[in-house]
Amino acid sequence: MCVELTQERVNAVGKNKVSIKNIIQLQAVIIIYTISSVMAKFASASNGEPMKFILFFGMEFVFLGIYALLWQQMIKKFELSVAYANRSMALLWSMIWAVIFFHDRITVKNIIGVILVMVGTIIINTEKIQTPEDDSPKTMEEQKKYD
Repeated sequence: MCVELTQERVNAVGKNKVSIKNIIQLQAVIIIYTISSVMAKFASASNGEPMKFILFFGMEFVFLGIYALLWQQMIKKFELSVAYANRSMALLWSMIWAVIFFHDRITVKNIIGVILVMVGTIIINTEKIQTPEDDSPKTMEEQKKYD
């Protein structure tokens, strides 16, 4: 008996092919997310100045709102597992912001950790880029051939 795959599986087939343009867009959205953390840090360092606190706290919400809207668009273009794997790149962006805005020091362990995250993200992205869209099974019977 040939059972059709769910519509969700069929729709996911189109998400298997990821373009460099989409990955760059996803990273831009992740950068926006990390900037919200910078705003939060500035708000926490307001030293009792209410206007400064309100400004940075408000900016944090603005960036999070923009991020939320853009993230919804990104997860339409990517499988959720790929999108969240790319979100781990927030570690790199946060480290960059920490150095630029707060003059934090980066240790060798920080660098090694970020490199490991980047390698993992690259592996996941290139796996999805190389997946041919038209070779995906359309029915359960075809899926069994690949198992």
